[in-house]
Amino acid sequence: MSFFRAICAAFLASAVCISCKPEPKGKILPAAFSESYTETQRLLMDILEEQDLEEKSRYVVVNKIAENMLSVNDYPSLITFLTQWVEEHPDDTYNAYWLLMTAYAYLENDAKPIAEYYFERIIGNYEDLLVQDKSIHFLSLQHLIQISKTPANRIYYFNQLINRFPNKISKTELYYRLALEYEKESEWSLALKTYTQFLDQPDASTIQIDGIPNAYLNAKQLVDFNNSPKDWTFETRDALVSAVKKAISSYNYNALERYKSKVNFFAMTWRSEETDENAQVGFTMHSYMLGNRIRYNAELDPSSTPTEAYLRTTGWSTYVNTWYLYFRKVNFPADPEIHGRWEWAGIYLGEKL
Repeated sequence: MSFFRAICAAFLASAVCISCKPEPKGKILPAAFSESYTETQRLLMDILEEQDLEEKSRYVVVNKIAENMLSVNDYPSLITFLTQWVEEHPDDTYNAYWLLMTAYAYLENDAKPIAEYYFERIIGNYEDLLVQDKSIHFLSLQHLIQISKTPANRIYYFNQLINRFPNKISKTELYYRLALEYEKESEWSLALKTYTQFLDQPDASTIQIDGIPNAYLNAKQLVDFNNSPKDWTFETRDALVSAVKKAISSYNYNALERYKSKVNFFAMTWRSEETDENAQVGFTMHSYMLGNRIRYNAELDPSSTPTEAYLRTTGWSTYVNTWYLYFRKVNFPADPEIHGRWEWAGIYLGEKL
């Protein structure tokens, strides 16, 4: 629970809607509340106008006025009071905190775009400030990450968190999430660099990232593919399939080895996942071709699509006689010369389910 929510927890029982229209300037004294409340707020306002009020005392008074408004769920007055105060007192040391309270007020009422504006304003226009040992910038960045839908903005926020608050966050998770944002912006070189930074973290292989299964293996496959020569790819599916068929017909296991993807090639049953550790294989085609009579279907399997294709073959082993050779179009926008070519990516063992 954030420190602001902790402050408010004793006061807030429900939320009310906030008008997004600016309120008129002037003292904010709610008319619909008790006489004692109104009198207390009026007294505090009078104290606030004293010219010789010290900064710390002024902070206490402004904070008390804001807390009183929260105690009666008077969000519109709170927002107007705090934003007006910041506008009229640009040199107040605690302006970042007043705007943070304003942002939270909007957030509590599900006005996320307006809350985002104030969080951004804090980051962009005010020095960081510690209130109750909490960094205002850190709290703002955490919320901006959750609110913002713009990849370019999220890239900035992630970088700020990683560079400024490395001991307060999981760098490993944030590197991965940052790489995903770079991908959305087609910043492929930065995405791959960030995936590499993710892999370099000591807990990369064990971290569990919410909503992102197999983060480590996915990142490793991308980085390994990027660092490989990619010389096994073919310009078209037909060219690749024809070459594989010819190599099978002539029992040219050396050619088949050349055609296999040298990165992330798998051999697994239909029930397995490509990301399973035991799906990655290191066997040679020679050991399965020697002494066996290999056959392949004349046509690709009907389930083939414009981006994936399956060729049914038989005769490889007495244990698993049928293999479906799996071909796919390369999806790697980081390298336009490779993106869209075809590779022999793996083998599915056994008959299709």
